[in-house]
Amino acid sequence: MVSHPEDIEPAFGQADLSNCEREQIHYARSIQPHGALLVVREPDQTIIQVSANAAAFLGLDRDLLGVRLSDLPGNLAKRLRPHLSDALSEIPRAVRCRVGKPLVECDGLLHRPPEGGLVIELERAGPSVELSRHVAAALQTVQQTSSLRGLCDETARLFKELTGYDRVMVYRFDEQGHGEVFSESRESELEPFLGNRYPASDIPQIARRLYTQNRIRVLVDIEYTPVPLMPQHSPLTGLDLDMSLCLLRSMSPIHIQYLKNMGVGATLVVSLMAGGQLWGLIACHHYSPRFVHYELRTVCELLAEAIGTRIIALESFMQAQAELAVRRLEQRMIEAISRDGDWRTGLFDGSNTLLQPLEASGAALLFESQVLTSGEVPGTQQLREIGHWLDRQPRDSVIATDCLGVVEPAFETLIPLASGLLATPISRTPGEYLLWFRPEQMRTVTWGGNPFKPMESAVNDPTELSPRKSFAKWHQVVKATAAPWTSTDRTVARLIGESVADVVLQFRSVRMLIAQDQLVQISHQVQHSEQPVVITDTAGRILLVNEAFEHLLQWAQMHPRHIEDLMPFFDDAAAVRRAFKELLTEWRAWRGEVVLQVSPDALRPLTLRADPVFVTPARILGFVLLFTDLGEQRAVEDARRRFQEGIIERHWATAVRLDSKADLVYRNLLSTVVDNAQLAALEITDGLDLAHMPEKLDSVQQSTTRSAELLAHLIWHATRSAKDEGRH
Repeated sequence: MVSHPEDIEPAFGQADLSNCEREQIHYARSIQPHGALLVVREPDQTIIQVSANAAAFLGLDRDLLGVRLSDLPGNLAKRLRPHLSDALSEIPRAVRCRVGKPLVECDGLLHRPPEGGLVIELERAGPSVELSRHVAAALQTVQQTSSLRGLCDETARLFKELTGYDRVMVYRFDEQGHGEVFSESRESELEPFLGNRYPASDIPQIARRLYTQNRIRVLVDIEYTPVPLMPQHSPLTGLDLDMSLCLLRSMSPIHIQYLKNMGVGATLVVSLMAGGQLWGLIACHHYSPRFVHYELRTVCELLAEAIGTRIIALESFMQAQAELAVRRLEQRMIEAISRDGDWRTGLFDGSNTLLQPLEASGAALLFESQVLTSGEVPGTQQLREIGHWLDRQPRDSVIATDCLGVVEPAFETLIPLASGLLATPISRTPGEYLLWFRPEQMRTVTWGGNPFKPMESAVNDPTELSPRKSFAKWHQVVKATAAPWTSTDRTVARLIGESVADVVLQFRSVRMLIAQDQLVQISHQVQHSEQPVVITDTAGRILLVNEAFEHLLQWAQMHPRHIEDLMPFFDDAAAVRRAFKELLTEWRAWRGEVVLQVSPDALRPLTLRADPVFVTPARILGFVLLFTDLGEQRAVEDARRRFQEGIIERHWATAVRLDSKADLVYRNLLSTVVDNAQLAALEITDGLDLAHMPEKLDSVQQSTTRSAELLAHLIWHATRSAKDEGRH
């Protein structure tokens, strides 16, 4: 079988821009020269692999391969001994030691790669960080921000003040993976990059994956000469050493050339994780060599965890605000039914109620062959054609595009008015949708260099590719597109669609009672609804049980004739019987949670909405019972309980021993971290995206756990460093 060039996974340093997406950058085989690397075999702690500069870095004149750590001058072996039982597979541990000849104070970073052994990276130690002053104030600033823009601006300012780099950028990824300089703090003489966009290809997927594993990366000097590992392959496996967690790991030559083309001399990059995903990066650039020692890097990583948690909270808060608009719209539809007998007037009453939540210029309802509109929309026939086109698309809760005329050339004439389309079905009947439109928005996008010319041929060798050499601002005029729909827009559209679908289902159920000549058609629509429905007459005799409800009780093989026949299947039958009695006798709508037996040994929580159908205030036709599965809500409640238990019980005990003074510092700082997490949890659980709430809460819990561990070891390390300084 012949392999194609695009299928090859090039080794580190062997890629060009045609295949750099798959370059194995975690198998770098070399390090940056400001430190040294040792790989030891366990449990005898014999050195089996080293960086070529290790002996010189330690001031020794002998080969270190085969030497035990305990035979090295200093206390490295002693200092790492308490950590040998730690997992060390996700967060490297740091120890302060004196090692070499003469003895030199170093930070040793320890981790275990997947293939086994223990990796020790040695760097010259730096001064201790005043945690109480720097970290506490920064955490307070992060927690007090009330907008995403404000948070990112403060992040750029804090990191520049903390690290001293010439330029600090908060780099945000969009849904296509492109990056935008969302906030920036820089020296006044530097050209601003704020607002610049960079194509997704600038950061390959392998690099993005490593950013989620190793949350901080440092390049000390762009002109460094890589120091190779000796031997090249790990004696444990015969393969390249997995350097995913190595801070000293050499960077890809393509990335180095990329930075050189930008005139950058040194970098510090910190990952911003939000909801378990790589949300963006804090990118620090310096225009001369710069080294940031371990303690300051760990402070940066700790702050990034808190910032990621705050991002989740702010985005959840924005979704919660959007949900309020949806609920107000739902209330208008309910009032319209009572006032006009038709829910549609609640959507289209001449106001911007339907347009404002989605910042749309127009909206349309396609329902039962009728078309209702608001704002600027295409003509009626064109709207029907859009409905037919939507019927042919893969069925989803929301269909969105910001370039309708490009996606479907048949709608090219609609570009000025309706380049943006957001649609949600309101029933399972073909052609029934809620549509929102946005007009063409011709705009200029500023890129950092031409995104359509990511590579250039070398002058002397046309076959040699390098990253684009010019990073001057490149302006792209975007036509035939609208302002893009955000994930919040999609969620709001889905919720509005679900609310309308509920009203549609109830409205059709009412019409079935009112108009017997339409019974067959409307009954079919209700029967095939995904939501369980039961319809009764005024005496409680069951007129219809749809397929969704029958599915819940199919195990019982029963055909209920009266509402009383359902009582034995409710977990609290007495309470439900009382509620139904009140419904039948007093015609009072009822909402509540019930538990239904859906198999001989299984129960399912549901919400029940029971409404009387009035003809006049003194006369009703019957009752409509709508059931909704509570599974997602219960999952959220379980996640909320797990979160609170974890916050309360897990984070106050540290994995390292702290003296009373250090423990007080730890608890004060951790209190701020926990407060930030609890605030995020409140805003997440106030949000509208039930399906993803457990995942978001778990990500905040994991981030808090990681922050607590980082903080504990940072304080432990700082305490030990202070003691050592006093001793020496």
